[in-house]
Amino acid sequence: MSVKILSVDDSRTIRMIVKKAFAAYDCQLFEAENGVEGLALAAKEAPDLIILDITMPVMTGIEMLSKLKEDPQLKDIPVIMLTAESGKDNVMQIVKMGVKDYIVKPFKGEQLIDRATRIIDLKPKAAKPAAAGGKEEATRYLKVEDGIPVLRLPVKVTRNIASQIDSTMKGLLAKDGAVARLIVDLTQVSDFNMSAIQLIISIVNRCRKVKTNLRLVGSDVHRNALKSFQETSSIAIDDSLESARAAF
Repeated sequence: MSVKILSVDDSRTIRMIVKKAFAAYDCQLFEAENGVEGLALAAKEAPDLIILDITMPVMTGIEMLSKLKEDPQLKDIPVIMLTAESGKDNVMQIVKMGVKDYIVKPFKGEQLIDRATRIIDLKPKAAKPAAAGGKEEATRYLKVEDGIPVLRLPVKVTRNIASQIDSTMKGLLAKDGAVARLIVDLTQVSDFNMSAIQLIISIVNRCRKVKTNLRLVGSDVHRNALKSFQETSSIAIDDSLESARAAF
């Protein structure tokens, strides 16, 4: 079941940033322009996470947060506050009120995803149903770790597996709402066949089109094989996930 996220902000621009940040993930996003609307939606939808602005008309984020904490049915919903101020007093106030985290404006979508994945189990959108006879589920290879989607290819990439994973990548790397970063881990691939290579080339091309920052993790075997192809000849391959994350 997809998670529910409630975005409460009087700024349409901020709500669009939030919406775009979560577009590639399996979640339902609800929006409100002020605290009054936010409280009503929170009571109706019981979201798994609330992204709440502090400064709003009608009812501020502080007032809404206070009412959330007073309601037995809503008090345990985790809240990430958005604030234009980073002063100690301001931060201490919202921390004492029980927020899970806060982000100072302006912020990037990937920062929000990084904070959200520390609180909720956020998964990339599932692939479209596979053709009849397909047994592998592409999403089993894809996980969000420390706010970054990591695709781990299996020991052998068959045509069917490659097709399903490519379909998942199509959604993850769509023009509107593409993820900012992606790691493809090749270390488990021992049969580096053409299905695997063609899949990697497809992912590389998709990432270039939407300007997603891509890192590959693998061995000298993978490195040497990919050098033979124009699309992947200049791509650096990291030795570990740690070094790939550090390179972003």
